[in-house]
Amino acid sequence: MTTQLGLPDDIQACLFDLDGVVTRTAVVHAAAWKETFDAFLRERDGAGFRPFTDSDYDQYVDGRPRADGVRSFLASRGVELPEGTPDDPPDAQTVNGVGNRKNELLLEKIRTDGVEPYEGTLRYIDAVRAAGLATAIVSSSANTRDVLHSIDAERLFDVRIDGVVARERKLPGKPHPDTFLAAARDLGVEPSRAAVFEDALAGMDAGRSGHFGYVVGVDRVGQTDALYAHGADRVVKDLAELGGRA
Repeated sequence: MTTQLGLPDDIQACLFDLDGVVTRTAVVHAAAWKETFDAFLRERDGAGFRPFTDSDYDQYVDGRPRADGVRSFLASRGVELPEGTPDDPPDAQTVNGVGNRKNELLLEKIRTDGVEPYEGTLRYIDAVRAAGLATAIVSSSANTRDVLHSIDAERLFDVRIDGVVARERKLPGKPHPDTFLAAARDLGVEPSRAAVFEDALAGMDAGRSGHFGYVVGVDRVGQTDALYAHGADRVVKDLAELGGRA
């Protein structure tokens, strides 16, 4: 292990998730999902509906592309909707419509409250780059570029693989490893020489199935054991714990 960055000596690139790792937007995503799904379930099942929970978010939604999250959670409640199209209005009773309603709520919350970065992560990325390692942002969010721009962090990443790029390249999202593999490929680095940094269980699964050299779980919500169970080599509460001084 290196003393400076807390990574195996042969790691050449670091692949970072956005929400919950670089920015404090995971809680905003969770709130938008809850508002969306609770309204949907209330309309469908009446006042006695079973609300969307934190456990539902962790298991079915966190880290997944928007439509996959809708599909996965609704399937857990025995609900199946037509797919619709990506430009469905947010009140459409389709997978894409429900997803677009969530995104509408998310953007409202971001506009109202702004986006806050994790300063420990930004310092760690500065140290990674100062040490000569390549960096990529890998997120299922279609809003990645705007979020990075809002915190002046676009400059920190050599490659961006987000929801927009994944759709263009037809890459399946997490828990599949394809977006992380695409980032490593764009950086010219073998997966075995790349480290993955994720807070979502789906991201852990992607890191494990992609056979990456090191997988770091970032525990923001008290799920250390689950992160290890899903493939983390190490779990930290903040990337500052790994060391690194830019």
